[in-house]
Amino acid sequence: MQLQDVLYGVAIKELVGTTNKVVAALTFDSRKVSEDAVFFAIKGSLSDGHAYIDQTIAAGAVVVICEQMPAEFKEGVTYIQVEDAHVALGKMAGNFYDHPSLKLKLVGVTGTNGKTTIATLLFKLFRALGHHVGLISTVQNQIDDVIIPATHTTPDPIALNQLLQQMLSEGCTYCFMEVSSHAVVQHRIEGLHFTGGIFSNITHDHLDFHKTFDNYLKAKKAFFDGLPKSAFALTNADDKNGMVMLQNTKALKKTYALKQLADFKAKIIENKFSGLNLDIDHVDVFFKLVGSFNAYNLLAVYGSAVLLGQDKFNVLTLLSNLSGAEGRFDYVNNEKNIIGIVDYAHTPDAVQNVLSTIQDIRKGTEQVITVIGCGGDRDKTKRPVMAQVACDWSDKVILTSDNPRTEDPASIVEDMEAGVSPSNKRKTMSILDRKEAIKTACHLARPGDIILVAGKGHEKYQEINGVRHHFDDKEILLEQLNLIS
Repeated sequence: MQLQDVLYGVAIKELVGTTNKVVAALTFDSRKVSEDAVFFAIKGSLSDGHAYIDQTIAAGAVVVICEQMPAEFKEGVTYIQVEDAHVALGKMAGNFYDHPSLKLKLVGVTGTNGKTTIATLLFKLFRALGHHVGLISTVQNQIDDVIIPATHTTPDPIALNQLLQQMLSEGCTYCFMEVSSHAVVQHRIEGLHFTGGIFSNITHDHLDFHKTFDNYLKAKKAFFDGLPKSAFALTNADDKNGMVMLQNTKALKKTYALKQLADFKAKIIENKFSGLNLDIDHVDVFFKLVGSFNAYNLLAVYGSAVLLGQDKFNVLTLLSNLSGAEGRFDYVNNEKNIIGIVDYAHTPDAVQNVLSTIQDIRKGTEQVITVIGCGGDRDKTKRPVMAQVACDWSDKVILTSDNPRTEDPASIVEDMEAGVSPSNKRKTMSILDRKEAIKTACHLARPGDIILVAGKGHEKYQEINGVRHHFDDKEILLEQLNLIS
């Protein structure tokens, strides 16, 4: 493709060389440079791509996009200085792959909790409606029945446009994707055209990256600020920051809620382990998902489908038969009727949502035993809060390891223990080995008790010192429950 076409819409500060040349690939990874490639010198948290410019030219790069020009220029190489290489990467990736997001209906889902469930349910619903559909989520990426492993909640702009182009070539007309706050700030969605945006909620998370809650809020809002006039913006009116998302958007503004007037309204009739009975827009429907938080997720999916032109009765009929995303209130039981629940809850609010749902459903005599940890190299301020929430809503709590990454698991658990009040210490224990923690919870349980294993959900690994070891909460929970049946 001609470089001048790939550069369309990019603000250039300085140009050395010619734009009249053919380029064959884009990359920001110096290890993946090929012949006739464009290399983006990105400043990352661990390394600076500017340090690898000469190395990438030796490997075949013919164009360098950078924020700082090098001291010397190589003959035959085009150097382009831009204000922000992340922004340039997003725009150029869209140009290079011929803007696939313009040719299908792309709907983005953002918020602290619920993104994966909403995106996954929309994907399953539109598949059931007879459409070819793509999914981009934390759990997995998918093109109809073909599963593509996910490495990030929102991929980088090159991978993202490649994936969208692949969806188009497979006949997809819709794509539902999670949009993380990191992706907004890092311009991973730069240049994409969205048909709609959905906001679930916002609570304490990712402050290790955003530093303040206000920055985190602004990152979510920026996604809606960028939606075109032709799109819809659907927000949770019950969230105290829900209407903030609509303040500056040009998109069609719509709301959903359980507690107040909204464009899409629902009421919980009954909530039990077998599912939810809801009144949605005056239609009584039973769903397989559990909990008030899932009532919001189902309502967001319903509202989005209607805004995308689908018949509401057809949507509700099909939606009532769907299950949620893997690792989201995923429950099993054994012969002694001990119920085990695996959930991805890894924020204080998400943990409280799951535990409050269990409290709503329990009959009052069962114990609730919670196994919970916090990830290493992530927001430390939420650790004591998560432990406190777990203790306040459980009869017994086992603090354990999650994905310690490069941190010492013992120090992470110590941070969590700081949130345990003196009155809660008697019902709390710490077991660093996560498998042993789950095993202990199962042996503490009596018939009818409920065990929640929180934090990792769908993940099939535990990351320790940069190495991912096979680890599946649900697999271990089932194994241990069967041993005591």
